[in-house]
Formats: sequence, structure tokens, C-alpha cells
Amino acid sequence: MENKTVAVVGGGLGALSGAIRLARLGFAVQLFEKNPTLGGKVNEVVLTDYRFDTGASLLTMPSVIDELFDFAGFKRSNYLDFVRIDPICRYFFPDGAVMDTSADKKKMKTAIAQLSANDVKAYEAFLKYAERIHDLTAEIFMSTPIHEFGKLMRHRYLRTLFRLHQIDPFRTVHQSVSRFFSDPRLVQLFDRYATYNGSDPFQAPATLNIIPYIEYGLGGYYIKGGIYRLVDALTAVAYALGVQIHTSAKVETIRHDGKRVNGVQVNGDKIDADYVLCGADAVVAYHELLEGLQHQREKLNQLEPSLSGMVFLWGVKAKHPALAHHNIIFSGDYSTEFKQIFRDRQVPDEPTIYIAITSKADAAHAPTDGENWFVLLNMPYLVPGQRWEKETIRMRRVVLDRLKQLGFDIADQIEVEHIYTPEDFSELYASNQGSIYGVSSNSKTTAFRRLPNRSRLLDGLYFAGGSVHPGGGIPLVILSGKMAATLIAENGF
Repeated sequence: MENKTVAVVGGGLGALSGAIRLARLGFAVQLFEKNPTLGGKVNEVVLTDYRFDTGASLLTMPSVIDELFDFAGFKRSNYLDFVRIDPICRYFFPDGAVMDTSADKKKMKTAIAQLSANDVKAYEAFLKYAERIHDLTAEIFMSTPIHEFGKLMRHRYLRTLFRLHQIDPFRTVHQSVSRFFSDPRLVQLFDRYATYNGSDPFQAPATLNIIPYIEYGLGGYYIKGGIYRLVDALTAVAYALGVQIHTSAKVETIRHDGKRVNGVQVNGDKIDADYVLCGADAVVAYHELLEGLQHQREKLNQLEPSLSGMVFLWGVKAKHPALAHHNIIFSGDYSTEFKQIFRDRQVPDEPTIYIAITSKADAAHAPTDGENWFVLLNMPYLVPGQRWEKETIRMRRVVLDRLKQLGFDIADQIEVEHIYTPEDFSELYASNQGSIYGVSSNSKTTAFRRLPNRSRLLDGLYFAGGSVHPGGGIPLVILSGKMAATLIAENGF
């Protein structure tokens, strides 16, 4: 019997994860990526002697990657070297205080004690609280396609479903963090984790407090050579398993007869397939790749997109030992920053500044007398009336002025520069309204409203990536590919 065929749309981590599993399971897999390189938002740029990752800069839950390699029949350590980061991040607060965070509990408690002695016990209690959310939700939300009713009804999940109140879904992230910590600087620090999936800590459910446990309880890592080495490794595994990979191959249409998909159209050519695994943003796919289905488009338009971002890639011809591998320079008014982003949908007056410098870990990423700065600012998703050319100039000035106040006067040290705005995220990665993380989690029901891995409208259509369950970020996107591939296999054999 001839192998069933799968057309994979997109070359991001979710698509690669799904393609690898499907090929290992015996499917004939073709993958189509519209850009010249794979990886989606996880990509890299080289500007003269400076090398940059353009997407994720911190790896958590490395066991997810190990499991994918094991499933595929390969040894991850032959491809990738994971390096534990310590400190995980250096925080610069508006009052001038500086704090290094760590997954080493002793170091972390010492750092908290230096900032706010009264909050050391609060941190211990908060971490236990976050661990409980993790223990209750990890398997059911991170490893199970929750829209598949039959899977949710398995006996071991029923206990969790009846204890959902214990995952703190009715308070916001900010409300729950504020219950633990008395120091507003620590509240701001732990509020920040809502942004890991593109959400507003003042609206998103406190269930997202699982995220700091994953970072501090399980650890944060860097991939030697840069995060993009993960894409290289997965590409090599996919090729070894027989996946046919086509780059600069834009999928124009996912073909269907109104009931079932039957393939894709790529650069004018019709490609037949028994199944389609779409790694592109699901909202965009329903709008641009799937004809008909107007009712579904209208429903999807009601979902709020996540944060977008503005990125400055700066090759800085100087060394700055006061900065760590990862750095956060907080805004003076976090609440106003997020109100401007999500309520007013405007560029914030004073953004929080994130700086990743991989040359701290990989000297080859910059000249011996320089550093490669990846600078990310939270931004609103695209709406009419925004003036990104003007706002880019303003934000560049705001960031450089703030850095100068902290003693990092780099304006004359920048040798090379590349900038991304939400318009670039939309154009390059076909993300919904320029969002980075798919759908926001700014409601109590978002975990259940995030799009499913299996289409309810068209048989044979499945989804992976940050816009669908279980969400954005390297490990979750890879797990989305696992869920989609598993569902296809259950249907296909």
C-alpha cells in the first residue's frame, strides 16, 4: 500500500516538528516554505562581522526537544549543545536597582533578599504556587490536544478538570503576583512573564504564572552557536527521514472540496495530498489560503491578536561588562505601557527594553571589540492609523536616551543596524496583524478558545505553530507539531 501523503505549509518549528514525526511514522511528507530559509520567526541575520538570532533567545523545557530527537531515532547531543544560563536575566528597575535572576534557588533568594528582604519567603510560596499550576496543567494542556473531547475524558485527566479552580483562572497575573510580593519591583518582574505568550499581565489569567516556574524551577538554556542551530538540526533530521523540503515556495491555496482538503497550490502548481498540516498562522490561513468559510473568518476576527514587537539589531563596537546575556530595562509605569499597547493600540511612550547579547556566550558572534545587541520592545498589533516609520525613529531615540541614562552611551558605537516593525512580522511571516505569539491570552477562556490542532470544518486539515494549541514559544510550538502529527497518524492508519 502506498504511503499516505502530507503537505506541510510553512517551515517554522511547529511545521518542522510535525513533518519529522510524520516522516518517522511512514508518511510521505513535502514541506513548503515561502521564504528562502526555514525557521519562521526563529531565524538569523549576519551583518558584516555581527551575527544575530531574530526570534526566541531563551530555551526552556529542553526535554521537549530531546523527546523529538528520540522519537525520530536521533541523538540530540550529536546536533545541539544546551548551555544552562546563569544569571538567566539581569533586571534594571526604574529606581536604579539591578537584580540578577537565577534558577539556582539559593542565588535567587539571595538576590531577592538584597532587593526586598521581606519577600524571600514570598518567593518560596510563589514558586510552590506556580509549581502546583504546572503539576495540574502540564500534561493536560501541554501534551494533549484539549479540543479532542475523547482524549480529555481519559480517567487521569478528569481529576484535573474537576480541579481547574486550583490553576487560578479567575484572577489576573497581576492580581495574583501582587498577593505574594510586597515590593512593586518584584511584582513587575513576575508580571513580565505574561509577555512570554504575548499577553497583558493586567488582563491575562493567573494560570500563566506557570511560566516563571518553568524558568526558575526547571531552568533556562541557550543553544551553543545560537538558537537558530535548532532549525539547522531539525532540518538535517527532516532531510534524513526523507522529508522533501521546498524553500521560496509560497503556498497560495490549501485546496479543498468544501468537506475535505486534497492538497495545496504552490507557485501555481497543484500538489495533491491526503492531509495538509498548516504551520502558518491559522487566522491568516483561514483568511488567505482557504476559499469560502466566511463564517469561520468572522469568528476568528473576534480573537485578539497577541503583542507584536519592534526589534533593533545593533552591532555595537564596544564591550559592556555591566550587561548580561539577557537584560530587561523596565518602564516606569508598567500598567500604562500595557494600556497603551492593548487598549489604545499605540506605541507606548516608555517601553520596557529587552536586550539579548549572544556574544556573551559565543564570542564568534561579534568582533573581539564588539557585541551583538538584539533589542526588543513590546508593540501593539497592526491597526489602521499607525505610522511605523515615524514611530521607529522615535523609539530608537527613546531607547538610546534610556540606555545613556544607565551609563550605556552607545549611539556612536553602533556599526551596523537592522530594524523590524510589526509590518515586517506581517510581511515576512504572514502573522495575524503582525502579532508575534498568535492569539493573546487576555481573557479567562483563551486557553480553550485558542484554535485547535484539527480543523472542525475540513477533514484532513491540521494546524501547528504558535497560533494554535498549546501556544507560542519554542517548546509549545514543537509540542503543537507533535499533537497535529499524532492526530493525523490516528486518522491515517
